[in-house]
Amino acid sequence: MSLPVAIQLYSVRNDLDSDFQNVIKKIKEYGYDGVEFASLHNQEPEYVKSLLDETGLIPVSAHVALDEMLESTDEVFKTYSFIGCKYIAVPYLPEERRPGKPLFDKALKQIEELGLKAKDYGLQLLYHNHDFEFVKVNGKFGLDVIYDTISKDLLKTEIDTCWVKVAGVDPSEYIEKYTNRSPVVHLKDFYKQDMAKDVKMYGLIGVNSDDKESKKDNQEAFSFRPLGMGMQDIPAILEASVKAGAQWMVVEQDKPQKGRTALECAKLSIKYLNNLIW
Repeated sequence: MSLPVAIQLYSVRNDLDSDFQNVIKKIKEYGYDGVEFASLHNQEPEYVKSLLDETGLIPVSAHVALDEMLESTDEVFKTYSFIGCKYIAVPYLPEERRPGKPLFDKALKQIEELGLKAKDYGLQLLYHNHDFEFVKVNGKFGLDVIYDTISKDLLKTEIDTCWVKVAGVDPSEYIEKYTNRSPVVHLKDFYKQDMAKDVKMYGLIGVNSDDKESKKDNQEAFSFRPLGMGMQDIPAILEASVKAGAQWMVVEQDKPQKGRTALECAKLSIKYLNNLIW
């Protein structure tokens, strides 16, 4: 059994900024079934919807910063509901709102309220993890605390398999742990020189600013890769996703592999998946 595959458009964000229409068409030509948004790249929702209708790409979900959802809740939910998304995800937590930090409990309440409000627009709220949720809070992973605190009906998982593995946890086991709560799974491959070594990976995607020398060291120690070209056991992850009841697999590559463009990486990833029997 195979599942439909979307691409997180953050993967090709710079290309979308310069040529939105043609990049969307290329994504369809490469063989993707759908897209997940991280932005509308200054395009009007009506145009985005019409372009997706024209190409046949399915608008699966959208990543929207927590603050943006809190400040413009109705506008955000209305926009992505209109485009046709089924899911909307909290993509990242700022430092002070992370598990074990001062505003974590407040963030949980805010996410719960958003999950309830999303229902009014026919949307299901997801939480997309990184590795910082795998700190222990009262003996449990912070990510488990999030899902234990907020009901399954209001918040489902969007497990990012790269960051789970970076945290030292088996992605396949973690997906299956949330069987029937994992509708969307992020497929992301990477290479890390030494899994035990601390590397400032967020600096590679522009989240934290590092000095030039530190960035160079990080790039040599860690790199995002097209699927099948890194350290992930992709077939095992796909099998686990099917068992867990996933509805969509979403390819994401935060930065292109050295020597390749973002679009080349996107094409290689879907080609790899299409050549697998799963």
